[in-house]
Amino acid sequence: MNTYSITPWAIILTLAINSSAWAQPKPSNSLPRSSPEAQGISSPIIQAFIEAADKEINTMHSFMLVRHGHVVAECWWNPQTAETPHVLWSLSKSFTSTAVGLAIAEGKLSVEDPVLKFFPDLAPAEPSENLKAMKVKDLLTMSTGHDKEPKATAVQSEPWVKTFLAHPVVHKPGTKFVYNSQATYMQSAIVQKVTGKTVLEYLQPRLFEPLGITNPTWDKSPQGVSIGGWGLFIKTEDIAKFGQLYLQKGKWNGKQLIPQDWIEAATSKQVENGPKPNSDWGQGYGYQFWKSRFGAYRGDGKDGQFCIVLPEQDAVIAITANTGNMQAQLNLVWDKLLPAFNAKELQANKLAEEKLKEVIASLKVKEGQPKK
Repeated sequence: MNTYSITPWAIILTLAINSSAWAQPKPSNSLPRSSPEAQGISSPIIQAFIEAADKEINTMHSFMLVRHGHVVAECWWNPQTAETPHVLWSLSKSFTSTAVGLAIAEGKLSVEDPVLKFFPDLAPAEPSENLKAMKVKDLLTMSTGHDKEPKATAVQSEPWVKTFLAHPVVHKPGTKFVYNSQATYMQSAIVQKVTGKTVLEYLQPRLFEPLGITNPTWDKSPQGVSIGGWGLFIKTEDIAKFGQLYLQKGKWNGKQLIPQDWIEAATSKQVENGPKPNSDWGQGYGYQFWKSRFGAYRGDGKDGQFCIVLPEQDAVIAITANTGNMQAQLNLVWDKLLPAFNAKELQANKLAEEKLKEVIASLKVKEGQPKK
Protein backbone atom coordinates (compact mmCIF):
# COMPACT_ATOMS: atom_id res chain seq x y z
CA MET A 1 0.00 0.00 0.00
CA ASN A 2 1.46 3.31 -1.04
CA THR A 3 1.39 6.27 1.32
CA TYR A 4 1.79 9.91 0.45
CA SER A 5 2.68 12.87 2.62
CA ILE A 6 0.54 15.98 2.18
CA THR A 7 2.40 19.23 2.66
CA PRO A 8 0.83 22.48 3.86
CA TRP A 9 1.55 23.94 0.43
CA ALA A 10 -0.53 21.20 -1.23
CA ILE A 11 -3.45 21.96 1.09
CA ILE A 12 -3.24 25.65 0.26
CA LEU A 13 -3.10 24.89 -3.46
CA THR A 14 -6.14 22.61 -3.25
CA LEU A 15 -8.13 25.23 -1.39
CA ALA A 16 -7.17 27.87 -3.91
CA ILE A 17 -8.27 25.74 -6.84
CA ASN A 18 -11.66 24.95 -5.30
CA SER A 19 -12.33 28.23 -3.56
CA SER A 20 -14.44 29.84 -6.28
CA ALA A 21 -16.09 28.92 -9.54
CA TRP A 22 -15.28 32.42 -10.78
CA ALA A 23 -11.65 31.29 -11.07
CA GLN A 24 -12.32 28.29 -13.33
CA PRO A 25 -9.62 28.03 -16.02
CA LYS A 26 -10.48 29.62 -19.34
CA PRO A 27 -8.73 29.42 -22.72
CA SER A 28 -5.69 31.67 -22.91
CA ASN A 29 -7.45 34.03 -25.33
CA SER A 30 -10.36 34.61 -22.93
CA LEU A 31 -10.88 37.62 -20.72
CA PRO A 32 -9.87 37.04 -17.07
CA ARG A 33 -12.62 36.09 -14.62
CA SER A 34 -13.36 37.54 -11.19
CA SER A 35 -16.05 37.56 -8.55
CA PRO A 36 -18.32 40.61 -8.80
CA GLU A 37 -17.39 41.86 -5.34
CA ALA A 38 -13.66 41.82 -6.14
CA GLN A 39 -14.39 44.37 -8.89
CA GLY A 40 -16.70 46.53 -6.80
CA ILE A 41 -20.08 45.12 -7.82
CA SER A 42 -22.68 43.42 -5.65
CA SER A 43 -23.72 39.91 -6.69
CA PRO A 44 -27.33 40.48 -5.49
CA ILE A 45 -27.64 43.51 -7.78
CA ILE A 46 -26.43 41.49 -10.77
CA GLN A 47 -28.89 38.78 -9.80
CA ALA A 48 -31.71 41.32 -9.66
CA PHE A 49 -30.82 42.53 -13.17
CA ILE A 50 -30.72 38.99 -14.61
CA GLU A 51 -34.03 38.06 -12.98
CA ALA A 52 -35.67 41.25 -14.24
CA ALA A 53 -34.29 40.72 -17.75
CA ASP A 54 -35.52 37.13 -17.75
CA LYS A 55 -38.98 38.24 -16.65
CA GLU A 56 -39.42 41.41 -18.69
CA ILE A 57 -37.46 40.80 -21.93
CA ASN A 58 -38.95 38.32 -24.37
CA THR A 59 -36.44 36.80 -24.83
CA MET A 60 -32.86 37.17 -23.67
CA HIS A 61 -30.12 34.96 -25.12
CA SER A 62 -26.97 36.03 -23.25
CA PHE A 63 -25.45 38.61 -20.93
CA MET A 64 -21.85 39.36 -19.99
CA LEU A 65 -20.59 42.07 -17.65
CA VAL A 66 -16.95 43.15 -17.65
CA ARG A 67 -15.51 45.44 -14.97
CA HIS A 68 -11.89 46.60 -14.78
CA GLY A 69 -11.13 44.15 -17.59
CA HIS A 70 -12.55 41.11 -15.73
CA VAL A 71 -15.69 39.16 -16.54
CA VAL A 72 -17.74 39.30 -13.34
CA ALA A 73 -20.99 37.81 -14.64
CA GLU A 74 -21.89 35.74 -17.67
CA CYS A 75 -24.98 33.77 -18.57
CA TRP A 76 -26.73 32.15 -21.48
CA TRP A 77 -30.39 31.27 -21.77
CA ASN A 78 -30.57 27.56 -22.66
CA PRO A 79 -30.09 26.32 -25.41
CA GLN A 80 -27.71 29.23 -26.09
CA THR A 81 -24.14 28.56 -24.96
CA ALA A 82 -20.84 30.37 -24.63
CA GLU A 83 -19.72 28.75 -27.88
CA THR A 84 -22.82 29.73 -29.88
CA PRO A 85 -22.04 32.32 -32.58
CA HIS A 86 -24.87 34.84 -32.57
CA VAL A 87 -26.17 37.09 -35.31
CA LEU A 88 -25.21 40.69 -34.57
CA TRP A 89 -27.50 42.39 -37.07
CA SER A 90 -26.56 46.10 -37.06
CA LEU A 91 -23.99 45.72 -34.30
CA SER A 92 -21.93 44.58 -37.30
CA LYS A 93 -21.73 48.25 -38.32
CA SER A 94 -19.32 49.11 -35.51
CA PHE A 95 -16.92 46.44 -36.80
CA THR A 96 -17.18 47.80 -40.33
CA SER A 97 -16.32 51.33 -39.23
CA THR A 98 -13.36 49.87 -37.34
CA ALA A 99 -12.12 48.44 -40.64
CA VAL A 100 -12.49 51.89 -42.21
CA GLY A 101 -10.45 53.41 -39.38
CA LEU A 102 -7.69 50.85 -39.81
CA ALA A 103 -7.58 51.39 -43.57
CA ILE A 104 -7.32 55.14 -42.98
CA ALA A 105 -4.46 54.55 -40.54
CA GLU A 106 -2.69 52.58 -43.28
CA GLY A 107 -3.06 55.51 -45.67
CA LYS A 108 -5.50 53.79 -48.02
CA LEU A 109 -8.26 56.41 -47.79
CA SER A 110 -9.52 59.43 -45.85
CA VAL A 111 -12.85 60.40 -44.28
CA GLU A 112 -12.75 63.40 -46.64
CA ASP A 113 -12.57 61.28 -49.79
CA PRO A 114 -15.58 61.62 -52.13
CA VAL A 115 -17.55 58.38 -52.37
CA LEU A 116 -17.63 58.59 -56.18
CA LYS A 117 -13.84 58.44 -56.24
CA PHE A 118 -13.96 54.72 -55.56
CA PHE A 119 -16.66 53.70 -58.03
CA PRO A 120 -16.50 55.85 -61.17
CA ASP A 121 -17.68 52.94 -63.30
CA LEU A 122 -20.86 52.49 -61.22
CA ALA A 123 -21.79 56.18 -60.94
CA PRO A 124 -24.83 57.68 -62.69
CA ALA A 125 -24.12 59.24 -66.07
CA GLU A 126 -24.91 62.68 -64.63
CA PRO A 127 -24.38 62.56 -60.86
CA SER A 128 -26.05 65.31 -58.82
CA GLU A 129 -24.02 67.94 -57.02
CA ASN A 130 -25.08 66.43 -53.69
CA LEU A 131 -23.87 62.99 -54.75
CA LYS A 132 -20.58 64.49 -55.86
CA ALA A 133 -20.27 66.12 -52.43
CA MET A 134 -20.91 62.91 -50.46
CA LYS A 135 -17.81 61.86 -48.49
CA VAL A 136 -16.72 58.77 -46.61
CA LYS A 137 -17.45 60.67 -43.39
CA ASP A 138 -21.08 61.03 -44.47
CA LEU A 139 -21.32 57.26 -44.84
CA LEU A 140 -19.87 56.79 -41.37
CA THR A 141 -22.30 59.23 -39.75
CA MET A 142 -25.41 58.18 -41.73
CA SER A 143 -25.76 61.72 -43.03
CA THR A 144 -25.50 60.87 -46.72
CA GLY A 145 -28.18 63.33 -47.77
CA HIS A 146 -30.77 60.66 -48.56
CA ASP A 147 -34.37 61.32 -47.56
CA LYS A 148 -35.01 57.57 -47.34
CA GLU A 149 -32.65 54.64 -46.91
CA PRO A 150 -31.68 53.03 -50.23
CA LYS A 151 -32.69 49.39 -50.60
CA ALA A 152 -30.22 46.81 -51.85
CA THR A 153 -32.99 44.88 -53.57
CA ALA A 154 -34.33 47.84 -55.59
CA VAL A 155 -33.00 46.20 -58.77
CA GLN A 156 -32.28 42.53 -58.21
CA SER A 157 -29.69 42.15 -60.96
CA GLU A 158 -27.90 45.42 -60.23
CA PRO A 159 -24.78 45.73 -58.07
CA TRP A 160 -25.64 47.10 -54.64
CA VAL A 161 -23.12 49.94 -55.06
CA LYS A 162 -24.77 51.07 -58.29
CA THR A 163 -28.21 51.02 -56.65
CA PHE A 164 -26.91 53.13 -53.77
CA LEU A 165 -25.31 55.71 -56.09
CA ALA A 166 -28.48 55.95 -58.19
CA HIS A 167 -30.63 56.79 -55.14
CA PRO A 168 -31.66 60.48 -54.99
CA VAL A 169 -29.51 62.60 -52.67
CA VAL A 170 -32.02 65.31 -51.83
CA HIS A 171 -30.17 66.96 -48.94
CA LYS A 172 -26.67 68.32 -48.65
CA PRO A 173 -24.53 65.49 -47.26
CA GLY A 174 -23.57 65.96 -43.63
CA THR A 175 -26.70 67.90 -42.71
CA LYS A 176 -29.35 65.27 -41.94
CA PHE A 177 -29.22 61.93 -40.08
CA VAL A 178 -31.17 59.11 -41.75
CA TYR A 179 -30.56 55.54 -40.60
CA ASN A 180 -28.84 53.87 -43.53
CA SER A 181 -27.54 50.29 -43.58
CA GLN A 182 -26.56 50.62 -47.23
CA ALA A 183 -24.20 53.43 -46.25
CA THR A 184 -22.40 50.84 -44.14
CA TYR A 185 -22.36 48.45 -47.08
CA MET A 186 -20.65 51.22 -49.05
CA GLN A 187 -17.98 51.47 -46.36
CA SER A 188 -17.38 47.74 -46.68
CA ALA A 189 -17.21 48.01 -50.46
CA ILE A 190 -14.70 50.87 -50.20
CA VAL A 191 -12.47 48.91 -47.82
CA GLN A 192 -12.56 45.98 -50.23
CA LYS A 193 -11.78 48.30 -53.14
CA VAL A 194 -8.69 49.82 -51.52
CA THR A 195 -7.34 46.70 -49.79
CA GLY A 196 -8.34 43.90 -52.14
CA LYS A 197 -9.87 42.02 -49.20
CA THR A 198 -13.35 41.71 -47.79
CA VAL A 199 -13.87 43.42 -44.45
CA LEU A 200 -13.91 39.97 -42.84
CA GLU A 201 -10.56 39.08 -44.41
CA TYR A 202 -9.09 42.50 -43.67
CA LEU A 203 -10.06 42.43 -39.99
CA GLN A 204 -8.84 38.87 -39.44
CA PRO A 205 -5.16 39.66 -38.67
CA ARG A 206 -5.80 43.21 -37.47
CA LEU A 207 -8.69 42.69 -35.04
CA PHE A 208 -10.12 39.19 -34.78
CA GLU A 209 -6.90 37.24 -34.31
CA PRO A 210 -5.32 39.63 -31.76
CA LEU A 211 -8.53 39.55 -29.70
CA GLY A 212 -8.79 35.77 -29.90
CA ILE A 213 -12.04 35.93 -31.88
CA THR A 214 -12.16 32.60 -33.69
CA ASN A 215 -14.20 31.59 -36.72
CA PRO A 216 -16.16 34.79 -37.32
CA THR A 217 -18.45 34.66 -40.35
CA TRP A 218 -19.96 37.50 -42.35
CA ASP A 219 -22.69 37.27 -44.98
CA LYS A 220 -21.86 38.66 -48.44
CA SER A 221 -23.73 40.51 -51.15
CA PRO A 222 -24.18 38.87 -54.57
CA GLN A 223 -21.05 40.80 -55.57
CA GLY A 224 -18.95 39.05 -52.90
CA VAL A 225 -18.70 42.04 -50.54
CA SER A 226 -19.12 41.59 -46.78
CA ILE A 227 -22.53 43.17 -46.15
CA GLY A 228 -21.10 45.48 -43.51
CA GLY A 229 -24.36 46.79 -42.10
CA TRP A 230 -25.36 43.37 -40.81
CA GLY A 231 -24.45 39.71 -41.24
CA LEU A 232 -21.58 39.23 -38.76
CA PHE A 233 -21.75 36.22 -36.44
CA ILE A 234 -19.52 35.98 -33.34
CA LYS A 235 -19.84 34.83 -29.72
CA THR A 236 -20.95 36.86 -26.69
CA GLU A 237 -17.45 37.11 -25.23
CA ASP A 238 -16.19 38.31 -28.60
CA ILE A 239 -18.63 41.22 -28.37
CA ALA A 240 -17.32 41.96 -24.87
CA LYS A 241 -13.71 41.86 -26.08
CA PHE A 242 -14.53 44.34 -28.82
CA GLY A 243 -16.09 46.69 -26.29
CA GLN A 244 -13.13 46.28 -23.95
CA LEU A 245 -10.75 47.16 -26.79
CA TYR A 246 -12.66 50.40 -27.36
CA LEU A 247 -12.76 51.08 -23.62
CA GLN A 248 -8.97 50.72 -23.61
CA LYS A 249 -8.69 53.27 -26.43
CA GLY A 250 -7.62 50.64 -28.96
CA LYS A 251 -4.84 49.04 -26.92
CA TRP A 252 -4.71 45.27 -26.34
CA ASN A 253 -2.00 43.38 -24.49
CA GLY A 254 0.30 46.37 -24.75
CA LYS A 255 -0.19 46.83 -28.51
CA GLN A 256 -2.14 49.65 -30.14
CA LEU A 257 -4.47 47.78 -32.49
CA ILE A 258 -6.65 50.77 -33.38
CA PRO A 259 -5.40 54.38 -33.29
CA GLN A 260 -6.63 56.20 -30.19
CA ASP A 261 -7.70 59.23 -32.20
CA TRP A 262 -9.94 57.02 -34.32
CA ILE A 263 -11.55 55.52 -31.20
CA GLU A 264 -12.24 59.00 -29.85
CA ALA A 265 -13.70 60.24 -33.14
CA ALA A 266 -15.81 57.12 -33.72
CA THR A 267 -17.38 57.26 -30.26
CA SER A 268 -17.95 61.03 -30.14
CA LYS A 269 -21.12 62.76 -31.34
CA GLN A 270 -20.45 63.55 -34.97
CA VAL A 271 -24.05 64.27 -35.97
CA GLU A 272 -27.26 65.20 -34.17
CA ASN A 273 -30.11 62.68 -34.21
CA GLY A 274 -32.32 64.13 -31.49
CA PRO A 275 -32.94 65.69 -29.17
CA LYS A 276 -34.82 62.90 -27.40
CA PRO A 277 -33.88 63.23 -23.71
CA ASN A 278 -35.35 59.90 -22.60
CA SER A 279 -34.34 57.85 -25.64
CA ASP A 280 -30.99 56.20 -26.22
CA TRP A 281 -31.59 56.71 -29.95
CA GLY A 282 -31.52 60.49 -29.70
CA GLN A 283 -28.20 61.26 -27.98
CA GLY A 284 -26.11 61.72 -31.10
CA TYR A 285 -24.30 59.42 -33.52
CA GLY A 286 -20.60 58.84 -34.17
CA TYR A 287 -18.88 56.64 -36.72
CA GLN A 288 -21.34 53.73 -36.56
CA PHE A 289 -21.63 54.02 -32.78
CA TRP A 290 -24.61 55.42 -30.89
CA LYS A 291 -24.13 57.86 -28.07
CA SER A 292 -26.13 56.77 -25.02
CA ARG A 293 -27.36 58.35 -21.85
CA PHE A 294 -25.20 58.36 -18.72
CA GLY A 295 -21.95 58.95 -20.58
CA ALA A 296 -22.04 55.60 -22.38
CA TYR A 297 -21.80 54.67 -26.05
CA ARG A 298 -22.69 51.49 -27.88
CA GLY A 299 -23.02 49.44 -31.00
CA ASP A 300 -26.37 47.71 -31.31
CA GLY A 301 -28.43 45.55 -33.62
CA LYS A 302 -31.97 44.43 -34.36
CA ASP A 303 -33.71 42.20 -31.83
CA GLY A 304 -31.57 43.33 -28.91
CA GLN A 305 -27.86 42.86 -29.69
CA PHE A 306 -25.70 45.24 -27.64
CA CYS A 307 -22.10 46.17 -26.99
CA ILE A 308 -22.36 48.88 -24.33
CA VAL A 309 -19.25 50.73 -23.19
CA LEU A 310 -19.38 52.71 -19.92
CA PRO A 311 -16.12 54.68 -19.63
CA GLU A 312 -17.05 56.35 -16.33
CA GLN A 313 -17.63 52.94 -14.72
CA ASP A 314 -14.74 51.18 -16.54
CA ALA A 315 -17.22 48.55 -17.69
CA VAL A 316 -18.52 46.77 -20.78
CA ILE A 317 -21.84 44.96 -21.21
CA ALA A 318 -22.54 42.46 -23.99
CA ILE A 319 -26.10 41.28 -24.61
CA THR A 320 -27.69 39.08 -27.25
CA ALA A 321 -31.43 38.55 -27.50
CA ASN A 322 -34.47 38.15 -29.71
CA THR A 323 -36.78 40.92 -28.60
CA GLY A 324 -38.74 43.79 -30.08
CA ASN A 325 -38.14 46.27 -27.25
CA MET A 326 -34.52 47.35 -27.20
CA GLN A 327 -35.14 50.48 -25.14
CA ALA A 328 -36.54 48.25 -22.39
CA GLN A 329 -33.23 46.36 -22.34
CA LEU A 330 -31.26 49.57 -21.94
CA ASN A 331 -33.65 50.88 -19.30
CA LEU A 332 -32.96 47.75 -17.24
CA VAL A 333 -29.22 48.36 -17.57
CA TRP A 334 -29.58 51.95 -16.40
CA ASP A 335 -32.08 51.18 -13.63
CA LYS A 336 -30.61 47.96 -12.26
CA LEU A 337 -26.91 47.87 -13.12
CA LEU A 338 -25.76 51.48 -13.28
CA PRO A 339 -26.12 51.98 -9.49
CA ALA A 340 -24.16 48.79 -8.85
CA PHE A 341 -20.69 50.10 -9.67
CA ASN A 342 -18.55 50.96 -6.66
CA ALA A 343 -15.17 52.61 -6.76
CA LYS A 344 -13.64 50.11 -4.33
CA GLU A 345 -13.60 46.36 -3.91
CA LEU A 346 -16.49 44.99 -1.85
CA GLN A 347 -16.33 42.41 0.90
CA ALA A 348 -16.55 38.86 -0.44
CA ASN A 349 -20.05 37.40 -0.33
CA LYS A 350 -19.85 33.70 -1.10
CA LEU A 351 -23.49 32.98 -0.32
CA ALA A 352 -24.63 35.67 -2.74
CA GLU A 353 -22.22 34.40 -5.39
CA GLU A 354 -23.63 30.89 -5.09
CA LYS A 355 -27.20 32.18 -5.32
CA LEU A 356 -26.29 34.14 -8.44
CA LYS A 357 -24.86 30.99 -10.01
CA GLU A 358 -28.05 29.08 -9.19
CA VAL A 359 -30.17 31.70 -10.91
CA ILE A 360 -27.88 31.68 -13.95
CA ALA A 361 -28.04 27.89 -14.20
CA SER A 362 -31.85 27.97 -14.42
CA LEU A 363 -32.16 30.36 -17.37
CA LYS A 364 -34.02 29.19 -20.47
CA VAL A 365 -35.22 30.83 -23.67
CA LYS A 366 -38.93 31.51 -23.36
CA GLU A 367 -41.29 29.04 -24.98
CA GLY A 368 -42.41 29.87 -28.47
CA GLN A 369 -39.34 31.99 -29.19
CA PRO A 370 -36.78 31.13 -31.87
CA LYS A 371 -33.74 29.44 -30.34
CA LYS A 372 -31.25 30.30 -33.07
